[in-house]
Amino acid sequence: MSWVVLLCFSLLVFFLFVFLFRKFVGYMKKEQNLQIESFKDMMIDKDNPVGLYGEELEKLKEQQKEAQRHLNEVISKIPVIQKDGRFQIDEEAIRQRRAAALENEARNGAANKDTV
Repeated sequence: MSWVVLLCFSLLVFFLFVFLFRKFVGYMKKEQNLQIESFKDMMIDKDNPVGLYGEELEKLKEQQKEAQRHLNEVISKIPVIQKDGRFQIDEEAIRQRRAAALENEARNGAANKDTV
């Protein structure tokens, strides 16, 4: 019979602590102007994995689209060939580009020396 009294007393103390904790959290939210998100709001969204709001999210999406366009542009400039069913960098085309670039620099350097 004494364990029933002990159980009732411990439950009373537990609910008292829960009540005081809720009051404290409510006071701190009001005092510090905090907003505590619900669990549903905290779940990861595939379009918003970092939890940004409105304008910040749109700005980040626009930056990502711009970065993706730039990446596609850079990748499209890399010469590739298909060997054995796999795409590989065309090293010969890269050598030709380098040679042409060095030749252009040499011509431009010589032209600049003539004008000076």
